[in-house]
Amino acid sequence: MKFDAYDPQNGPYYDETFAAQGVARAGFEPLVNGINSLEPGSLLMRQAAAERALLSMGITFTLYGDGGSSERIFPFDVIPRVVGAKEWERIDRGLRQRIEALNLFLCDVYGEQKILKDKVVPEALVKTCADFRPQLLGLKPPRGIWCHIVGTDLVRDKNGEFYVLEDNLRCPSGVSYVLENRQILKRTFPRVLEQMSIRPVDDYPLRLLETLRYLASDRRDDPQVVVLTPGRYNSAYYEHAFLAQQMGVELVEPQDLVVRDGYVQMRTTEGLRRVDVIYRRVGDDFLDPLVFRPDSLLGVPGVMDVYLNGRVALANAPGTGVADDKAIYRYAERIIKYYLNEDAILPNVPTYVCSDESDRKYVLEHLAELVIKATDGAGGYGMLIGPHSTLEEQVDFAGRINKNPRGYIAQPTLALSRVPTIIGEHFESRHVDLRPYVLYGQDIYVQPGGLTRVALKKGSLVVNSSQGGGSKDTWVLSDELISQSQSQSQSQS
Repeated sequence: MKFDAYDPQNGPYYDETFAAQGVARAGFEPLVNGINSLEPGSLLMRQAAAERALLSMGITFTLYGDGGSSERIFPFDVIPRVVGAKEWERIDRGLRQRIEALNLFLCDVYGEQKILKDKVVPEALVKTCADFRPQLLGLKPPRGIWCHIVGTDLVRDKNGEFYVLEDNLRCPSGVSYVLENRQILKRTFPRVLEQMSIRPVDDYPLRLLETLRYLASDRRDDPQVVVLTPGRYNSAYYEHAFLAQQMGVELVEPQDLVVRDGYVQMRTTEGLRRVDVIYRRVGDDFLDPLVFRPDSLLGVPGVMDVYLNGRVALANAPGTGVADDKAIYRYAERIIKYYLNEDAILPNVPTYVCSDESDRKYVLEHLAELVIKATDGAGGYGMLIGPHSTLEEQVDFAGRINKNPRGYIAQPTLALSRVPTIIGEHFESRHVDLRPYVLYGQDIYVQPGGLTRVALKKGSLVVNSSQGGGSKDTWVLSDELISQSQSQSQSQS
């Protein structure tokens, strides 16, 4: 397989790998030349080997449907997605800025609520958010940090510009795929990866552990950190176990924890042991049946009381979902300006909030052109992609919006960027998004790269694994490589 027949200009889309047919973008030449130089059949053999490795490592997710649930490997394409050094520098700065501002927003919303009094963000929109937790008003979390682990979804438009599509501040998943994908690519294209001087991602578990330990309430010399999972039937259980193993901490289920003597304690073979920090992969509603849902079997009774008394840290803090509500997202640029007095480095996608009467009127008149999203939707569900929808579907969504305006937003249908992907025995272009991971502890750390999700179905804009999407490794070029490429081109000229 070679790139000779690959057409990057097939439609009004930005191709991230090629500037024109047969012409790789600056700095991407080692990858393109390396793949073109492979023996016939070699690339497909490497793709098959990667899939076998994923299966043998148990890298799976659980897909839920009408017929029950099924476990499968996350589809993976060995052709990496490459991001230039200058592009990444802007993403890095933009994400740091955004996370700092959203954390200040959470401090304010659960504190003095100045931003609501100043009418920068509508108070009604915040108070009607399903993830706004009045129980937490007045809370000051450890170190003043609410959102410790963040996954922000980015997209590129037809001009190659990056936009923030969505914020994920509750329990963002997927980072285990980033780490495992990189290990597979090290074996698949070792020489190319070395030639291109790609920035590493392998230190993420250590940085995550440092972030969590920083939250320990009384700076104990050796704070006990645990990962709280709902159990092996959860769709992201592989990741929970993987991260616990990589950090060298205990993976616990709710029945392993108990509140005793004002602290959260972990049951061990040697008796109870105090827990200082809980990296929870359990949603707010299920975290504590004494505070939230009384029927929850996934939580720890009394954990919120210990948390509110400052005797255990929770990451992420309960209540962070108000900052990644899809309707609140519309105001993110204003939030950045309000708290930091800066313009957003990474802009939002234009968004219509259906609870606003004028926005709703526009949306209902343009359903065939817009993407409609439920504000509490996830995984690619609860969406209408206007240009790909039927009249019946549009009528259905108009009814949903009129019945529950607060529950929906709308955005223009973006011409998402595309990258070469192995389809059968040749290359085809497929749409992608990008989820970088950010850690907020003593400092803010942005993992170089992140999870590239690819819509494997031809023409599809939905990248979610539950909707037929897959993943790619994301390679971020270093400044060193860029300078080398420039020097070589100058010497050749």
